[in-house]
Amino acid sequence: MNLPVLQKLKAAFSFFRPRLLEDLYCLKVLRSGRFDKDFYRGVNQELNVVYRAFPIRHFVRIGEKHGAQPNPEFSPKAYLQLNHDLAGGAIAPFLHYVQIGHAEGRPTNNLHGCPTAENIPIPDVRSISAAQNKQRSRFAVHAHIFYHDIWEEFVEKLSNTDIDLDLYVTITHFGARSVRLRERVLDTFPTAFVVLVPNLGRDIFPFVHLVNAGVFAYYDAVCKIHTKKSPHRQDGDEWRNHLVDGVLRGPNMGRDLDLFLSETSASLWVADGQHYTDPVWWGSNFEKTAQLLRRVEINAVFDHLSFPAGSIYWLKPAVLDGIRGLSLTEFDFDLEMGQVDGTLAHAFERALGYIAEDGARKIVQTSLLSAPSETPMPARKPNLVSAFYLPQFHRTSENDKWWGKGYTEWVAASRALPNFDGHQHPQFPSDLGFYDLQNPTVLGEQAKLAKDAGIDAFCTYFYWFDGQRILEKPIDNLMMSSDIDFPFYFCWANESWRRNWDGLSGEILLHQQYLEGFEAKLAKDTAPYMKDSRYQRPDGIRPRFMIYRPDDMPDPERSVKRLRKAWFDEGIGDVELGAVIFHVKDENSAHSNLFDFWVEMPPHGLINTDDYLVGGPQPSDVELAPRNGFGGLVYDYRAMIRSSLDEDYVSALPENTIAGIMPSWDNTARRGLNAHIAWGANPMTFDHWLEKVSKQRIDGSYNGELFINAWNEWAEKAMLEPSRQYGDAYLRVVSKWT
Repeated sequence: MNLPVLQKLKAAFSFFRPRLLEDLYCLKVLRSGRFDKDFYRGVNQELNVVYRAFPIRHFVRIGEKHGAQPNPEFSPKAYLQLNHDLAGGAIAPFLHYVQIGHAEGRPTNNLHGCPTAENIPIPDVRSISAAQNKQRSRFAVHAHIFYHDIWEEFVEKLSNTDIDLDLYVTITHFGARSVRLRERVLDTFPTAFVVLVPNLGRDIFPFVHLVNAGVFAYYDAVCKIHTKKSPHRQDGDEWRNHLVDGVLRGPNMGRDLDLFLSETSASLWVADGQHYTDPVWWGSNFEKTAQLLRRVEINAVFDHLSFPAGSIYWLKPAVLDGIRGLSLTEFDFDLEMGQVDGTLAHAFERALGYIAEDGARKIVQTSLLSAPSETPMPARKPNLVSAFYLPQFHRTSENDKWWGKGYTEWVAASRALPNFDGHQHPQFPSDLGFYDLQNPTVLGEQAKLAKDAGIDAFCTYFYWFDGQRILEKPIDNLMMSSDIDFPFYFCWANESWRRNWDGLSGEILLHQQYLEGFEAKLAKDTAPYMKDSRYQRPDGIRPRFMIYRPDDMPDPERSVKRLRKAWFDEGIGDVELGAVIFHVKDENSAHSNLFDFWVEMPPHGLINTDDYLVGGPQPSDVELAPRNGFGGLVYDYRAMIRSSLDEDYVSALPENTIAGIMPSWDNTARRGLNAHIAWGANPMTFDHWLEKVSKQRIDGSYNGELFINAWNEWAEKAMLEPSRQYGDAYLRVVSKWT
């Protein structure tokens, strides 16, 4: 028998050999119920297979002597420091605690020997947004300072980089010495943004707070570092240096950042060895992480874990948008008690990996940074980008009568209630506020946002019922304000208005009757708008007009011919006439050649039987657990992306179809417990969809165009406009591909 085998047998015999005092200690620990086996295994990954099976034995025999913690709240070292009567080591600290200390209410953790931070107010997000320095560089670094003695290390590392960086520093407030440190930071980096914060959420909450303020939104990449000591580890200082040196690369910084940015599939960069993928690292954090991820419509799976350990990394904007989407506030974070597992901050670390990988992205380690090995498929920029536009955001006497005094789309959106845990409702606007579209300057502000993002025209709903109009004031006021640049064309929303909002059933509020001769009246009423210089003629000659539900007309072919002739009679000439592919067919279905073009309008036509997460014929792996009484449908946004690219689906569309896409869809605000929801929508998945459409669909799209549903459907959560949850992330995604 060889020597290694003998040694293993000897070690095994030694492990199981009875030791009375040690065995009694293990038994008391086990009976106390205060030893967290999952926590202990998670923190002490180096345990061999035997000790992983018997973690209490390892703690009693080895771990406690080296300061290992049996649970997140108990520190053997701190217990001895705080309880001076135990000096001399007559009894093991945790044994004393389970036998005597717990009953006496003795303190168990002193926050690793750190002084008590002052409970100062949290800096207001709006104040941070207003006070931040103007962005000067393509890159930013956020440094959170808890341990003041580490700051000088950071000064050296930040000063040695070969690129310009905008510096943001948060300092945990320990009184006057933190104020002095702030002055030292500004002496060294005069243009830095420096703010004092309470000791909440460790390095995570200060970073999230800055993200929520929008200060990082326009950087190409942002680096997050902090004064990590990890007192529960013996190699805390070495680990910190490895983490920081792996991402702040001195004279190699510029080269490495270029590689990171050139690898479009990489969204997060971490030091070598810090991309953890073994599910054992969930520790006691899986449930909290899963709850957190539901806020951005991502499903956590226990068998899949991928995250950047150590909380020091570079991030691209998409990940920052996902962090903002979590909508975390100070009330979400745990009070600081020196925990080393099981807090919101630990769940955030693990959630960040899912966010980084959403939209088919990945985490990359330093030594794996490299130029793309092959030329990626080229993206095609659309020749024209249109977005559906809703003019519902102002009061009308009809809506006052039907829905209550003061009703607008804002009332519907702000009344929405969550249908399941993590369901982000209500949705509120940010940059444009709760606007009133009777003010034409709002239309100008919207148009500027759209133009900056690469959106060329608003396809504005035109509500006309046999000569009766409603929601006409925004466009009519625009006609009297010739100085406001608002590129638009009309989509006749020709379905009857019904109380249940689906256009298919329910009490009729406004009836579309298609009375004899309606075509001539419609052409007469739309002609003045078509003569306006802002009314769009995409081909440079013909004004464009769309019909939302052509199949609703009793005789679509006859009505289209009459409409075309009536516009000629009004002096308009030929009109480029299109229609929406609504995928609800009846006996009057219009022939595909009847219109100059058709428009895809997701989610219509993209939902298959297997795509339902709630309410479908098959059970789903995604456990959303809707609240009692939910009778709606939840389907998979990511599956819709796949469907929109499927060759069979695309080949079945009319040849003259404009490719369509949507940022999100969720009509909870209108239908409550009967809502239809496309779950899985966020800026990361929208970016992925738009990238795929740009590479695979635009070439075959009518005139190389793209249609987005929608600009401002707030009550259906289909909006590009800036929101409190995601800021202007959706607009920045559009600008990437247009």
